[in-house]
Amino acid sequence: MAEVIVVAPTEGVWRVQRGITEPWLFESRAQAEWSARRLGEALAEGGVAAEVRLMQGDGAVAGRFVFAVNGAASQAEVQPAA
Repeated sequence: MAEVIVVAPTEGVWRVQRGITEPWLFESRAQAEWSARRLGEALAEGGVAAEVRLMQGDGAVAGRFVFAVNGAASQAEVQPAA
């Protein structure tokens, strides 16, 4: 099962949340998405599959990145929201 990392707007900032850990807060969506993607890559390189979910303000999924574990390397797959 993949570790889920959520990027979502919250009270004027962008939040990156992984499980029950303290969220990271960013001023822009781009900063939050970049940080979440780097975390997903690092997890996959460490042997843990990860999925970054990009959320809209209404709670709908806007897109996602899947980081699969393939030996020592990871691969990202962009899947647009349906």
